[in-house]
Amino acid sequence: MSRLTDNLDSIAEQIRQSFSAKDATREKILPLCREVIRFSSSAIRAIHRQEFKPAKDLLKSARGRLKEAEQAIDGYSEFRHTGFFRDAQKEFAEASITFALVTKNQTPTPDELGIDFAAYLNGLGEAVGELRRYLLDSIRRDDLSRVEELLAAMDDIYNILVTMDFPDAITSGLRRTTDMVRGILERTRSDLTLVIQQKKLEGKLKTFEDRLR
Repeated sequence: MSRLTDNLDSIAEQIRQSFSAKDATREKILPLCREVIRFSSSAIRAIHRQEFKPAKDLLKSARGRLKEAEQAIDGYSEFRHTGFFRDAQKEFAEASITFALVTKNQTPTPDELGIDFAAYLNGLGEAVGELRRYLLDSIRRDDLSRVEELLAAMDDIYNILVTMDFPDAITSGLRRTTDMVRGILERTRSDLTLVIQQKKLEGKLKTFEDRLR
């Protein structure tokens, strides 16, 4: 080996050890992030079935896995910006926010959930889709007791998201999420308006029929 390159072996070994440690960390984080997403998705399904105790337990499990992933990341901050870790945070935020709003609790903060701001905002936007689904399911059950309250919550979320006018590199594609929320909100408002008008018409018809009897 040339005198000019006789240190290459030690350099390569140092790099190899660093990469091996990072690869081991990645292999540890990936399954944890998958479990966060799985538990969060299961929690959302439980919410729509109005099984709130199981949903709460599933969210607790998701949070535990997310904390494990964060501990594994310690020392390798670059993993915080990877798609799989951001997706896990976003899914956990979506499920947690949906649970809070459906169960009439205050919206959890990013600090309370232990996630970064971009993942939180995207999860907040995704929760609007779940609120629409819950609202429509309530209408099918002929339960209109909370539909306007949920629509107002969806509207509040959109009004916050639309003010976050920053590059996608900072917000992790929030602009696309905000556009999606706007479409969901418009369709939901239209659906609810039709239902309310129909209910009013049914009420008038019933009053009219009662007078004829």
